[in-house]
Amino acid sequence: MPLLRSSGSTQMAIDRWLLEQHRRGLHPPTLRFYTWSPPAISLGYHQQEWPPHWQGLTWQGQSVELVRRPTGGRAVLHQGDLTYAAIVSGIPGSRIQVYERICEFLTRGWQSLGVRLHYGRAGKSYARTDNCFATATGADLVTDAGVKFIGSAQLRRGDAILQHGSMRLDPDGALFARVFGEGAVPQISWKKRSLATIIEALTIAAGECFEVEFVERSLGESELQAALNWPPASPKLQ
Repeated sequence: MPLLRSSGSTQMAIDRWLLEQHRRGLHPPTLRFYTWSPPAISLGYHQQEWPPHWQGLTWQGQSVELVRRPTGGRAVLHQGDLTYAAIVSGIPGSRIQVYERICEFLTRGWQSLGVRLHYGRAGKSYARTDNCFATATGADLVTDAGVKFIGSAQLRRGDAILQHGSMRLDPDGALFARVFGEGAVPQISWKKRSLATIIEALTIAAGECFEVEFVERSLGESELQAALNWPPASPKLQ
């Protein structure tokens, strides 16, 4: 699918709907890339607590949306990032093995852009922080300097899998400090590339890793409406 720039609630609805359609055999495996407009904070599916000041945040005149993901993990600030979503099935192995199988296209694609990535290791502080990018788990990708670059999360429905993740490209340090505190401001150093260049490199890598040829197709209006209206909704924000 071509790059889609839309609200977090729309993006999460599409991911949920694509997973269900694929589970039912009504939609082929899908790889898509998207950005969040307006900026958003996505909460993990089971995350029940977050700082009160996250409600009503603004950035450059836009409200920062608070939305819940269908996947687990901690909160992610989506501004200056690129998100991928892979909807697949039939991948054998443990949960971490499936993560690594899907993430192979990310490591290979970013390697072609000059960014070397490897898997992180979960620390004891992960469960005590609101910020998903404050620490890396075995499903996340970090740079040689140990900086978390891509955070991913996964949802299974039978044999079908949704894995999506955020790639931190050009985050606004001031906004990150307002959301997570001064110590959370990301320190990312890499040669900036356009979104088109990044997506092309990752798509080529995914085609090689999964031995497929991608066909680019946008969702039709009826499909988009079906996604936005399809239950179940995410748990309500309290």
